[in-house]
Amino acid sequence: PHLRHLIEQVLFTSPGERVNRPTFGSGVLQLLFQPLSTELAATTQFLVQSALQQWLGHLIRVEAVEVEHEDARLTITVQYIVLRTQQRETARFSRGGQQP
Repeated sequence: PHLRHLIEQVLFTSPGERVNRPTFGSGVLQLLFQPLSTELAATTQFLVQSALQQWLGHLIRVEAVEVEHEDARLTITVQYIVLRTQQRETARFSRGGQQP
């Protein structure tokens, strides 16, 4: 649960949002209302993977990032290995749009 919370913080914090850590975050929320495209999905995957590596690379190793974007709802699924235990985990996060 603690790692999941940290991942969520990285994903949904915009760079510049934290005064004491101006580069912290991923910037994916800025993409939420962009038109869906293959390029948008690839950009989002890159942003997520890069941000998680930068901010949580000492705790996890990201194996896969899946991005779904439908009706202004962004869903990001992250598969990762917890470095301390070598345990594989999957976490899914959603923002925007209508709740299912």
